[in-house]
Amino acid sequence: MAGYGTDEGFTAWLTENGYAVPSGSPASAVIRQRGSSYVDAVYGGRFVGDPTDPVTQERSWPRIGAFAYGVEIGSDAVPDAVIKASYHAALAAATSDHSLSLSTPAAVKRRKVGDVEVEFAEAAATFQFADDVPVSVLDGLLAPLLRSRTGVLIRTIGA
Repeated sequence: MAGYGTDEGFTAWLTENGYAVPSGSPASAVIRQRGSSYVDAVYGGRFVGDPTDPVTQERSWPRIGAFAYGVEIGSDAVPDAVIKASYHAALAAATSDHSLSLSTPAAVKRRKVGDVEVEFAEAAATFQFADDVPVSVLDGLLAPLLRSRTGVLIRTIGA
């Protein structure tokens, strides 16, 4: 599977938003796959509903029992927000081979007073990827489709 959306849709999204994929980047299908894999890996476990076929389904969408803004999402549908989020991530993947890596080294400090030694890490700077596009862009797009980290459905008030 080549990821969420289509090559044509990705090209149209790039144009509509004034973005361009750097020359020499992998094919659209490849970077869409990378972007979709990123979205599924980071957000898949928190998406509302359940995969339509949890055993063999490659992507997190489509899902059953999924709702957004009080409206049921069809069991054969992939929400536009998921597609757009994967396009954002695909653009990041095209910009840098390592832009979708979330591993950031923490500054480790160790203190020893007498026989007591304490080791701790300070929080790293806010994570951003490719061209300083903050992860919160994806968080914002996908918020209506996510459960909180505690499993409670996040509801958006107003619309």
